Amino acid sequence: MEPPIATLVKDAIAHPYSTFDREIVDYVPNTLSSIALVSCFGAGCLAMFASTHAIIQKYRPQLSFGDRFLMMWFVMCGFIHFFFEGYFAYNFEHMPSRTDLFGQLWKEYSLSDSRYQTKDSFVTCMEAITAVAWGPLSFAIAYFILVDHPLRHPISIIVSLGQFYGDVLYYATCYFNEKVYNEIYCRPEAFYFYAYYVLMNAFWIVIPGGIIIQSVCATSKAFTHLQQTTKSKKKA
Repeated sequence: MEPPIATLVKDAIAHPYSTFDREIVDYVPNTLSSIALVSCFGAGCLAMFASTHAIIQKYRPQLSFGDRFLMMWFVMCGFIHFFFEGYFAYNFEHMPSRTDLFGQLWKEYSLSDSRYQTKDSFVTCMEAITAVAWGPLSFAIAYFILVDHPLRHPISIIVSLGQFYGDVLYYATCYFNEKVYNEIYCRPEAFYFYAYYVLMNAFWIVIPGGIIIQSVCATSKAFTHLQQTTKSKKKA
């Protein structure tokens, strides 16, 4: 005897995401707990920070605290953008069925934004651009900081503005869809909204915003010095 149609539909859409009434094809539950996944992500970030610190100590130990922080930030951005977000952009069609570490991390984060499990056009295109453009350039900026390269500030402005703008659009599209179309992508638990959706993304607004201000001031100072030097030579 075949099961009722209602049972088939219920089995097809059984998933933990906010769009409960929408089928997520080939969904496979995570085998790792939330604590285990967050711990793995944190351990990966700590490993990146420790490796970057070791490189700084070896090649430029006199680097200031502020520049050390920025170099670590851009190395972390490079890894997250290129490898983690690049993984999503490459595998977006099959995210619900992925069971490797990155796949389970994305399914865990998707509890705060189910668009990552439904082939959403905005997040897919945004993550692809972030991986291809901001990932490699973040590694380049980290190197420029280490060697005190003059391209550090202009490239920092470009990447940080891209991060800032992308994050603002990310928040804005989610808010727009909720208010206009009543589409809610985050689960009702406050933890997923504040810890994952708000906090994890806020870093890419606050820190890039500060970097933009710093680099614009440094660029302005350099051009002011150049103009003063040029005028002095002309008078001489």
